[in-house]
Amino acid sequence: MSLPTQIVEKLAALGARPGDVDERFVRGGGPGGQKINKTSSTVWLRHRPTGIEVRSQRERSQTVNREAAWWILCAKLEERARAAAAAKEQARETQRRRVRQKSRSQKRRMVEAKHHRAANKSSRGRVSDWD
Repeated sequence: MSLPTQIVEKLAALGARPGDVDERFVRGGGPGGQKINKTSSTVWLRHRPTGIEVRSQRERSQTVNREAAWWILCAKLEERARAAAAAKEQARETQRRRVRQKSRSQKRRMVEAKHHRAANKSSRGRVSDWD
């Protein structure tokens, strides 16, 4: 069975190949009666590189479930790519904040805090031995 061109294009845009996906048709379960329990209309997909697994058993038709499962897989791959891009941007922003130049007021407050700590320490006095 071949996939609709829209799904193939979406997978290509995400950098995934249909050959990287294991596709199985298994018997369904749950409500639906004899038809759902006797036919292999449930579609199970597993994207090997990422380990993402998808099952679709919404309809009684295997072809409808197959297309739905592929769309769900595309959505999960897209969400994973979006999360990876967001994490990369977050790391870049954190690094930028860490190395940026401090403002004059920040430097002034930092120096005042150092002087304050130094004054506290100098007023403590020396520790003597109790021997």
